[in-house]
Amino acid sequence: MHLPWLEPGDPFPDPALAWNDRQPAPGLLAAGGALDVATLERAYAGGIFPWFSEGQPILWWSTDPRMVLFTDEFRLHRSLRKTLARFAGDARCEVRFDTSFDAVITACASSDRPGQSGTWIVPPMVQAYRAFHRAGFAHSVETWIDGELAGGLYCVNIGHAVFGESMFTRVPDASKIALAALVAWCRNQGVPMVDCQQNTRHLASLGAREIARRQFVEQVARQVARPPVRWQFDPVYWNSLLSHPTPA
Repeated sequence: MHLPWLEPGDPFPDPALAWNDRQPAPGLLAAGGALDVATLERAYAGGIFPWFSEGQPILWWSTDPRMVLFTDEFRLHRSLRKTLARFAGDARCEVRFDTSFDAVITACASSDRPGQSGTWIVPPMVQAYRAFHRAGFAHSVETWIDGELAGGLYCVNIGHAVFGESMFTRVPDASKIALAALVAWCRNQGVPMVDCQQNTRHLASLGAREIARRQFVEQVARQVARPPVRWQFDPVYWNSLLSHPTPA
């Protein structure tokens, strides 16, 4: 079983060459390379993402199928809709973009994950995505309550393509509010989907579904070629969810 080893600056293999379900790690494409801004940009634009644990080399993945959330399919359950309505109408509550990226990624890295003994957001990843944020490609969506960071997520954006990375919460539903805010913003900006990478029951309950890798890569290629979007949240964006929710 051959796994390509990349030197810094090497091009990525075609995602179609990733290991399949008859091999030990389906979706694994290559190892090595670097986590610099240029490499990360090329990876995401090609439907590839890094994911590895402490003590492993950099591992690059392109899974098939791929879990995505089409923003017009976001499932706003009744309880979450009520939570969002209360949040949107409470002056103590606020959604912010990119005001505390370092705090968000640090919280994501330190959050307990059921069934996981560690985190893939290892120190080299934190350092890399902080640089990616400074370069304008990685962003945080933050839920604030009474002036305190209650939850949030970070993601990657190139053109009109958005790739979700990780969420955390300190207050019940705070991470769901951040995801709903991201979806509301995406709808306003004409972003059609958010990459979720892995299939989880939680994401599926919110409307995410799997699509073939080939379809995903083609969709990403179209979206990264579109103009950049403006990262700023306006409270009126809630209307796209509260007034026109996708039936649960």
